[in-house]
Amino acid sequence: MKSPKAIKYLTWASIGIVLISAVAWAGLSQISGAINRVSVFNNLINRPNRASSAVNYLVVGSDTREGLTPAELKLLRVGSVKSAAGARSDTMMLVHISKSRDKAVVISLPRDTLVTIPAHTGQDGKTQVPEQQAKLNAAFAWGGAPLLIQTLESKMNLRIDHYVEVNFAGFKNVVDALGGIQVCTKKDINDPKSHLVLSAGVHTLDGIESLKYVRTRDFDGMGDLGRMQRQQQFVSAVFRKATSSGVLLNPFKIKDLISAVFKTVKTDETLNQGDIITLAKQIRNLSPGKMRTMTVPLGNSNGYVAGLGSVVIWDPTLAPELFNRLKNDQPIVDEVTPSPSASSKASKSGASASPSVIDKFKSRTASENPCGALK
Repeated sequence: MKSPKAIKYLTWASIGIVLISAVAWAGLSQISGAINRVSVFNNLINRPNRASSAVNYLVVGSDTREGLTPAELKLLRVGSVKSAAGARSDTMMLVHISKSRDKAVVISLPRDTLVTIPAHTGQDGKTQVPEQQAKLNAAFAWGGAPLLIQTLESKMNLRIDHYVEVNFAGFKNVVDALGGIQVCTKKDINDPKSHLVLSAGVHTLDGIESLKYVRTRDFDGMGDLGRMQRQQQFVSAVFRKATSSGVLLNPFKIKDLISAVFKTVKTDETLNQGDIITLAKQIRNLSPGKMRTMTVPLGNSNGYVAGLGSVVIWDPTLAPELFNRLKNDQPIVDEVTPSPSASSKASKSGASASPSVIDKFKSRTASENPCGALK
């Protein structure tokens, strides 16, 4: 998982979640018309069956620079629009919204995941490319959203219902529209690759500084694993800010937010106005405490395949179990009721026996505070 030049945005999904929620709560007809759409599902075949009315979104962060000013590009030091031409995505997240629309799970999908990319037509529109093993981000580079979705659905055996793509400018605009996002670091950060300099403590970052924060990976010795943890904390911080600041409940603020952002966002062709308004009515009970973030269970984060180099391999037992639970809209956290004998002992001592929580997938809720004692 090495890419010193590219910005790796697992955290694009936090913006995607806010966008999904924002459009839903707004329910404005002019918003639906303003969304840029991309054909994703029309030619897909042999797709997994839908087992429930839960909804799965794939949120992708594209590293295109369109929409950023020359001054912003200079601050980020990521090159020009021309130098970054082409479709690339370093990170993706799956967003599962329960059939009751009151719970959500956000799963980071590492870009270097080892996958089997299905046979497909090449970018020239003629060459037939055979099925082959590659890294997950290659599917997006070779065939855009359709091939990426086909690859992931085969890997997860889980149907993806909608697609949201956010670029640099969309990320920056959302953070700025929310008035910045609070992050915390327990160590000083001075990363020459992301160009982020922060002292230990709590900071409120604007859009540009947030872009630097979610790409930093070379200051604590944890590499991409540490970066992924920080990005998931950022996901939660964005969601907390959006749902607690009143932005998403204020029709004037939400209209300004959406009009500033949706010029840089793409969705699939099937996400229509009716879907948006229906979702709006259904997810009002989705609070930070009911949203869980996690990384797909990993078996080997430093695998190696000849011809591909370093790859990420999912846990062969836990990953299929996770996606099977999502497919059937089952909880990813188990609660075990105490045995009668344990309840009896607790009753005699005057205490109540609480259910034990088993979180085998190592998730955390968006309401949890990662800053701890630093706050």
